Amino acid sequence: MQNKSSILFVIGTRPEAIKMAPLIHLFKKSSEFTVNVCVTAQHREMLDQVLDIFQIKPDFDLNIMKENQDLFDITIRILTGLKKIISIINPSFIFVHGDTTTTISSSIACFYSGIKLCHVEAGLRTFNKKSPFPEEMNRQLTSRLSDIHFCPTKRSKENLIRENIDQKNIYITGNTVVDALEIGLEKIKKNKTDRIKELEAKIEEFHNMILVTGHRRENHGSGIVNICKALIKISKELPNTIIVYPVHLNPNIMKPVNKLLKNQDRICLVEPLDYLTFIWLMNKSKLILTDSGGIQEEAPSLGKPVILLRENTERPEGIENGNIILVGDNIDEIANTTVELMTNSTKYNKVSQLKNPFGDGNASKRILKIIKKQIKKW
Repeated sequence: MQNKSSILFVIGTRPEAIKMAPLIHLFKKSSEFTVNVCVTAQHREMLDQVLDIFQIKPDFDLNIMKENQDLFDITIRILTGLKKIISIINPSFIFVHGDTTTTISSSIACFYSGIKLCHVEAGLRTFNKKSPFPEEMNRQLTSRLSDIHFCPTKRSKENLIRENIDQKNIYITGNTVVDALEIGLEKIKKNKTDRIKELEAKIEEFHNMILVTGHRRENHGSGIVNICKALIKISKELPNTIIVYPVHLNPNIMKPVNKLLKNQDRICLVEPLDYLTFIWLMNKSKLILTDSGGIQEEAPSLGKPVILLRENTERPEGIENGNIILVGDNIDEIANTTVELMTNSTKYNKVSQLKNPFGDGNASKRILKIIKKQIKKW
């Protein structure tokens, strides 16, 4: 009987869980692998919601979340926790995703242990080590430590080649977030939750809905204040439109948003949403304003234009393709761009009908196929 290869998936945040869930399920269905899942719980509550939705039960839970922790604390706890887990299961290789502190910490643990490292969503770059912080250096350093690189696009592969990563270890697969989105939409069709019905009642009287998210470190301070002021301006210029803003629990976001927007007409502040409710809301919206990375990849599959509230992006394909409009945190730029898209049907239709440059829903299948071939070489 052929020995199974042991795989350890390490995830810590909600976006990681969403994007790794389709992969985890596919690998678990394969008879060639023994699969273990470790969560660091870098984000506890939001992570657990996604695990429940995708019915993933972790084999190991580092549960590192502590009050007032910083990047030093997170890194140390993950390294120490993974050292113990690796000594127990001795995996053939470890899968990490993207650019979080969980990702870079797991990559270092993998390197120290001499285990093969597979990086999903590899090759994204802004080439500015402080923007986004710490994500840009997390992904650059992870690339130096990885053995197999799964890139969402041709551009991300080219980034790695320029950094002298061996081309034979780089694969273009598309982004697994599109796989997860398709699974989530199917779940919603089968069961519309009470939370969805509640939001539906709030927005049904309005002709249009704009969805807003904002949480990144680079927008803390004056950035989030400018975004809020732009939203007030937009609400006054678009009287038939409601703005729905799920507010991140980080005090650096929650406090200024509530102070500036809590009593504004046609701006609806809601608590953070579970994944299924959020993608339902994305699908119901006409336009999305965000500083998120994942939404840049998801929205084009739903035909939703994105106004990006950042100074730069590691996903330039969306801008080049026309799905995403980069505006930063300038009040007038945000407001004017939003109003123009909402009122100019010709321009709106052109943007909303573009294809998604980030994936087609088959990334997970491609990754599984590649790993099956690689296992024979290892």
